[in-house]
Amino acid sequence: MAWLIVTAVAALVTLPGTLELLVLIVGSALPRQGAAEVLRRSSKPGVETSLDGEGRIACAPMTGSFRMAVVVPAHNEKATIAQTIKSLRGADVVVVADNCSDGTAEVARESGARVLVREDQEARGKGYALDFAFRVLLAEGYDGLAVVDADTVVAANFVTEMTAALRAGADAVQARYLLLDADRSMRTRLMSVGNRAFNVFRARGRERLGLSCGVYGNGFGVRRETLEQVPYLAASIVEDLEYHLALVRAGRRIRFVETTSVYGETPSARRAAKSQRTRWEGGRLRMIREHAPGLAMDVLRGRWACLEPLLDLLLLPLAFHVVLLSVAAAGPLGVIRAAGLIGLALTAIHLAVALLVADGTWKEALALCGAPVYILWKLLLVPGLARASGANAGWVRTERNWQKGTR
Repeated sequence: MAWLIVTAVAALVTLPGTLELLVLIVGSALPRQGAAEVLRRSSKPGVETSLDGEGRIACAPMTGSFRMAVVVPAHNEKATIAQTIKSLRGADVVVVADNCSDGTAEVARESGARVLVREDQEARGKGYALDFAFRVLLAEGYDGLAVVDADTVVAANFVTEMTAALRAGADAVQARYLLLDADRSMRTRLMSVGNRAFNVFRARGRERLGLSCGVYGNGFGVRRETLEQVPYLAASIVEDLEYHLALVRAGRRIRFVETTSVYGETPSARRAAKSQRTRWEGGRLRMIREHAPGLAMDVLRGRWACLEPLLDLLLLPLAFHVVLLSVAAAGPLGVIRAAGLIGLALTAIHLAVALLVADGTWKEALALCGAPVYILWKLLLVPGLARASGANAGWVRTERNWQKGTR
C-alpha cells in the first residue's frame, strides 16, 4: 500500500509536466506560419507593415522613427564586457554597471558603450538593474529595449531582427538562446541539450500554437507600450520567469524570433554550475508557490492563455521529472505504470526533437548516454533548493569560466 501511494503521488506530480511536453511536441510539429499570417498577427494600429523581397516583415511606425537600445546589465564583468559590446556593433548599447568594483564601467566606455552606473547594496541583482535602465531609457523616448547578458555574443542580425519584430507590433520578443563552448565536458554537453530543449524547442512549439514563448533572461526585447503597462518590477533570482508570468497575466504575448540567436557562457567549473542550477531551480520552486494558485484561478475564470504557462510552471526540471516518472513506471497498478512509461517516452521524444530543431551536434546526442550521472548530480542539489526557493534568497553572481582557476 505504501508503495502504491508513493507511485500514485509520483504520477500525479508529473502529470502536468507530461501534458506540457505533449502540447509542445504537437506544437513543434505544426507547419511554420507563412509570412502573411505572421504579418497579420503582428500588425497593430499605428504601425505600417509590409513584406520584403525575402518574405520577412518590413515595417515602420506611421510617424517618426523607432528608437531601439540594447541594455547590458553587468556586475564585475570587466573580462567579458568588451567582447559583448563588440558583437553588438552598430547598436545603441547601454551598459548598466551595477555595484561594480572591477573597472567594468571604464572598459565598457572604452569599448564604445554608454554606461549607467548604479550603486545600491540593498537592492542588488539583475532585476533591479534592468528596472533602473528601463526607467531611464523610456524617459528618453526609446520605443524598444533589448537585453543581452554581459558574457554573451550575438548573431550579426540580432539587432535588426529584434527591432523589426518590435516595430511590427510584438509586445515582447525572445531570440534563440544557445550556449558557447558546450563541448568542454560531458556535463556541459548535457546542459546544452537541456538548454536547446528549454530555449529553442519549447519556444518554437509555443510560437506555432500562438502562445507566449517565454522570457529567458538573455536575448529578449520589450516594446515601450508593454513596459508602460507592465513595468519590470521582477526582482527574484529568476526575474525573467517572474516577468513572463506578469506579462501573460496582463494579456501580453512574447513572440519567438527564431531567425537570430544569442550565445551565452555556460559555467564549466563544477562549483559554479552547482550554484547556478541551485539558484535557478530553487527560484522556480518559489514561482510555483507564489504564482501557480493565481494562474489556476485565471484558468478557472476562463483565461485560457494562462493554462500553458501554468503547465510549464508545474513541469519540474527534467532530471527530477525523469526520476519521478521512473518511480511511477515501477508502480504496482497498471494505470500508474502506463502514466510513467508514457511520460518517459514523451521526455525522450522531447529531447530528440529538441536536438533536431535546434541544430544539436552528435556529441550532444551522445552525451545523453551520461544522463544517469547527470541526474544523480542534480539530485545532490536538492538540499540547497529549499534555501534558494525562499523569498529572502539573495542574488549571487555566477563564477565565470575565466575565474575557474580560483575555484
